[in-house]
Amino acid sequence: MQKQFWILMGDIVGSRKKEGAIQMEVFDKLISFLNTNYKDQILSPLTITLGDEFQGVVKNRRAGEEMIIAAEEWLLNKTENIKIRFLLHYGIIETPINPEIAYGMLGKGLTDARDGLNAMKKEKDRFKVSGMEDNDNINDHFILFQSIIDGWSIADRKLVADFLKESDYKKVAEMNKKDASLMWKRERSLKIREYKIIKELIVKD
Repeated sequence: MQKQFWILMGDIVGSRKKEGAIQMEVFDKLISFLNTNYKDQILSPLTITLGDEFQGVVKNRRAGEEMIIAAEEWLLNKTENIKIRFLLHYGIIETPINPEIAYGMLGKGLTDARDGLNAMKKEKDRFKVSGMEDNDNINDHFILFQSIIDGWSIADRKLVADFLKESDYKKVAEMNKKDASLMWKRERSLKIREYKIIKELIVKD
């Protein structure tokens, strides 16, 4: 029986509309961050393939989900408005897994993942899990996840990152030299509580 693996693929949304050099610098640093911080959860490291796309193989679904969330939170600290599209697919890889770089591997799973990522370019959803019968529940969670994070403006990002680091709105107010009551309101308008809930549901599902 051919073995199945969790393949993580992604690309930059609307990359041709943005400044190539700047976005690729951020993209490269993001991939490096994920490979470094999740090396124990990776079978074949995330590798940039076609300039604005990457692929890799992770140990399990949860590892892929955690990496997707970590990537989105890492981007909060960047001023560039770059959005990444992610596909986490469970499929067959027929050749040996390359532990050094995600090249030279073949299998229906990789082909299906590539086709799935291309199909997502015609959709609004930036996150998708495929290849298993129980995909719908987790994909519904990711729809809610995206609705929150895509509602944050570039100007909101630093504040959101502060709220994720510090749960006390009063301390966030001190960090930003703002009125505490204003930060209380901002915490709610940015849906920080809802974000934390859906984030937990994604990795627990």
